[in-house]
Amino acid sequence: MINLNKPITYIKGVTANRAALLYQELQIKTCADLLHFFPYRYIDKTQFYKIQQLQNSNAEVQVIGRITHLKTVKQQRGSRLVATFIDETGSMELVWFKGAKWIKDSLKVNVPYVIYGKLNSFNNSFSIPHPEMELLLEYKKKVQTAMQPVYSSTENLANKNISNKVIRTLIQNLFIEIDGRISESLSEVFINQYGLISKKEALLNIHFPKSQENLAKAQYRLKFEELFFIQLQLIRKKLIRKSKLKGYSFEKVGEKFNDFYTNKLPFELTNAQKRVLKEIRKDVAIGIHMNRLLQGDVGSGKTIVALLTMLLAIDNGFQACLMAPTEILASQHYNAISDLLKDSDMNVALLTGSVKAKKRREIHQQLENGTLNILIGTHALLEDKVIFNNLGIAIIDEQHRFGVAQRSKMWKKNELPPHVLVMTATPIPRTLAMSVYGDLDISVIDELPPGRKEVKTVHRFDSNRLAVFKFLKDEIAKGRQVYVVYPLIQESAAMDYKDLIDGYESISRDFPMPEYQISIVHGKMKPADKEYEMQRFVKGETQIMVATTVIEVGVNVPNASVMVIESSERFGLSQLHQLRGRVGRGADQSYCVLLSDVKLSADAKTRLKTMVETSDGFKIAEVDLKLRGPGNIMGTQQSGVLNLKIADVVKDTSILVTARNAAIDLLTDDSNLSKPENSIILNSYTNLQKKSGLWANIS
Repeated sequence: MINLNKPITYIKGVTANRAALLYQELQIKTCADLLHFFPYRYIDKTQFYKIQQLQNSNAEVQVIGRITHLKTVKQQRGSRLVATFIDETGSMELVWFKGAKWIKDSLKVNVPYVIYGKLNSFNNSFSIPHPEMELLLEYKKKVQTAMQPVYSSTENLANKNISNKVIRTLIQNLFIEIDGRISESLSEVFINQYGLISKKEALLNIHFPKSQENLAKAQYRLKFEELFFIQLQLIRKKLIRKSKLKGYSFEKVGEKFNDFYTNKLPFELTNAQKRVLKEIRKDVAIGIHMNRLLQGDVGSGKTIVALLTMLLAIDNGFQACLMAPTEILASQHYNAISDLLKDSDMNVALLTGSVKAKKRREIHQQLENGTLNILIGTHALLEDKVIFNNLGIAIIDEQHRFGVAQRSKMWKKNELPPHVLVMTATPIPRTLAMSVYGDLDISVIDELPPGRKEVKTVHRFDSNRLAVFKFLKDEIAKGRQVYVVYPLIQESAAMDYKDLIDGYESISRDFPMPEYQISIVHGKMKPADKEYEMQRFVKGETQIMVATTVIEVGVNVPNASVMVIESSERFGLSQLHQLRGRVGRGADQSYCVLLSDVKLSADAKTRLKTMVETSDGFKIAEVDLKLRGPGNIMGTQQSGVLNLKIADVVKDTSILVTARNAAIDLLTDDSNLSKPENSIILNSYTNLQKKSGLWANIS
């Protein structure tokens, strides 16, 4: 028997060149890789039709019968071969337009054949052009006697004659070699408990199913297993963190927290904010390490929750830091928090790439001697020179913009890892949260502060531009301000810049000086120039801000009440949602205008329709997940988290929930998987970890 870890050259029909090509194109290196290279669709040959049953449907059909007669028919160019094909219920024609001579010599008359192909109908008589044909005798000898698997391929493989049939044959040869000896990866008790078929049956039926029912059982088993081991990893990490990973204990709710909560809060907290604070306080009070994800739409009040959490740390003698992905966002957090703490004795500093050396040295010194309470900044916080005296809490905003290696640097700045609160305004659908953030505790702020009006969103085509500009003039006349945003296409900075400058010139014509003042902000500008333009807009010196998506995060102008998004069909849903969140921050009614070309793809139509119909971030995220797939959301593709072979977290939600509950039940009963009946599961889990670093360090 072949060891499945051996290279595929051990399989009959795989030369060294073929092996190199399969690895290069499909990452298939070992026999196990080939065994787990699953078909993406099937040609269903489970049903045989009688000729009498055929319908005018243009479908692919399979018939058993005999050729009784062959004739060559002359046509304008060359000739075609026509065979009369019969079964006990009637007759039809098989037609070949190419290779007629060679085919005629290879066909046998009055011998049973299985034919398969697309049905044509003309004057109530049926024909199949270029059918697939196999002698019934040969057909019965094969492993797959029913549904045919279709595997993913590439142009390069096709050019080198590695067809679907070749891959199918290699997998057949592998099954013959291993002779059914496939190790089980789940315990018998577990298989029975969840009504699963065996691993051996599942692998055979995923490649060569005898029926739709067998295929469904195989798919369920393999999807369940894949999702189960991911959940096992995530939940086990969470349990280890909660039982073994010590964290600082913030035992008291002290003077700074109470004074701010009672006397300085700018508004009454919503019930959602109070609930989240309670969850955080419970976490940090008990001396275990907190790892919590805080989700909340733009403007839901995450910053206040973050500040109160930092005050808890400071009351207990610790320092706090807040890390944001851009200088603009870090500066906004710094300004907001400094403003909220202006009458207190707390020391808050901002550290970004553009802070001068003298100021940096001062910050480093205050951090080390403990006189700096709160440090807010960008990636600059991760530099080795940044040493805290006693960091108690690290708050990370929009963490999917930071890589795993960067985040792990933060944990090493202390003897014990600081508590971690990750904030995101990108709502994460439940299925994705379970898959990617299953080892984090999750809090959600799901209500907006009182007095906030929902932003009215409309979709207009470019041809309505004059009407849109008139509306903007009316809003500006009321004393409001306007954003006009252009898309950023990474591939072409030159094209972005041109779009933006063209747009700026056209707006300048319609909104001439001195009556109107316009700011412009884009990625090519120096930080100081960008800041200058932003500040002009913030102070109300300019009425219109023309920008690329640099303003997606980080500008808080309550007086800005209109967001116009140019070429809105070129934006993703979460980006559109984030941009819309830039307005609606004051008491006035705000508007979002989505301008687009008339020609729209189906996906673009869905995105724009969703934006007009709902402002619920979670609903938007669910649509986004369906459109883009899990790999592209939250940067999970680059972290390799959801590199799934068969399961799909969007379509297989119910299997995911079952698998997650199964993992929770198993670990609740046997947290170390040390019971004899769980040895098979432990063994499989350990092997997976060795092979793939099992989805690495996800959070």
